[in-house]
Amino acid sequence: MHTLTPTMRNSHDGTTTPDPAASGPASDRPTAERSAGPALRLALARPGSARALLDGAWWPYSRDLTAELPGLIEALDARWDRITRVTVNPTYWPVVPHKVPVPGHVVKVGWFAEQQDPHSVMLLSYQVGRWDLLVIPPETDPDTADRLMAATSDPQRPMTASQLMAEEGHGTEGPDAAASTDQDMEAVWTSEGGTVADGLPSVAGAHD
Repeated sequence: MHTLTPTMRNSHDGTTTPDPAASGPASDRPTAERSAGPALRLALARPGSARALLDGAWWPYSRDLTAELPGLIEALDARWDRITRVTVNPTYWPVVPHKVPVPGHVVKVGWFAEQQDPHSVMLLSYQVGRWDLLVIPPETDPDTADRLMAATSDPQRPMTASQLMAEEGHGTEGPDAAASTDQDMEAVWTSEGGTVADGLPSVAGAHD
């Protein structure tokens, strides 16, 4: 069974809704303006579980990174420390912005045309490391999305994002994420001051 971020709760139709008990008083919230969009649809591996090829799944509402990323990063900042960089494969993203403003800071956005799985988004924190999420296509039906979310947190199914999508009958354009060259993706990240957590290769070399 997959787990959702603390501010989300799974509904019977496979989508997520805000959990009022987790929102807290207004004084506890970031001073920067929050987005007023729909509830974030996100599933993450359980804390303390062995790291697999994917750390969870994200089901955005559109292919607009400028609109979609702020909500995702805002939810993950508290859980994974401050997110400082995001990378995607541009195959399914019509526009990749250079930077995205989020509450309290600005996040750099880059892209890999060959090294990164087209069905994934990679998030990085200078202090902690790297996380890879499956990106579920916005048009996916709720039942399929729920299966994909559950699959990313199943330690018995160490599959890449493209492998999971192929299993559900979606396209697999782009490289196999398991064959991505992490060594090729470290130089810029470390040169910008990034650190490498144990077992979590840092990333760089993206276009930005």
